[in-house]
Amino acid sequence: MYIRKTHRRIESFVGFAGLCYVVFGGIWLQRGGTIHAIAILLISGQIGQLLDQTGWVARVVLLILLTFSLFSWALILQKLGLFRSIQRESSQFLRIFRATRGLPDPKSMGGGNSPLEVVYSAGFRELQGQVSGTATPGKIKSLRSVVVSMQLASGDQLRRVEKYMTWLATTASVTPFIGLFGTVWGVMDAFSGLGTAGAASLRVVAPGIAEALITTAAGLFAAIPAVIAYNYFVHRIKDLAARMDNFTAEVSAQIEKLNS
Repeated sequence: MYIRKTHRRIESFVGFAGLCYVVFGGIWLQRGGTIHAIAILLISGQIGQLLDQTGWVARVVLLILLTFSLFSWALILQKLGLFRSIQRESSQFLRIFRATRGLPDPKSMGGGNSPLEVVYSAGFRELQGQVSGTATPGKIKSLRSVVVSMQLASGDQLRRVEKYMTWLATTASVTPFIGLFGTVWGVMDAFSGLGTAGAASLRVVAPGIAEALITTAAGLFAAIPAVIAYNYFVHRIKDLAARMDNFTAEVSAQIEKLNS
């Protein structure tokens, strides 16, 4: 009976992990199938079966891991959409900027959602303020001030895209240890049952071991996507920072050429 119960626990967890993969994979690949995937998860009832077969400590651990996982997946999807939008709008902005001679008005170049456009707008405002306040038309007072304004805007844009990245880092580093806590507790239950029974038997230790393996797998399930996503987004943020620095240098060179 205990062996069959252990098998049911393992099968329940495998089904739960598979359904989570279907749900999150469906959200990742097809946003239109999100409601359908969630409906499949709710109808299956795998979560209820899993909770019925675990102790209260394992339930608390699984609940914590589920909370971390849901928040991290929501953040992953939000960041994917953000970087996709940044890539599209920045490419469009650069194409328009480089096709236009001189320094065009940023209001005529897009919707203002690209970080490069925000950086350019900050520099353009500083440039216009210097040109309008100088006695010599078309001459700027300080190119350094324009560059600093663009760099400050770049920093603001980086802080915007880095928002909540610490949550992914925390999820990646903490959830394996939370799962390990559930593992240790399950092993303790297994040895406690072994001591109570007074004899070594698979029927006695199997439930605790199965509970320990479930929490371990849940911790890894929450941590692995967060690690992959964190490394990917850090690379994208560094790439965006380099693009803004290069664009600042490009605008600075264009101002020097026009001001000479």
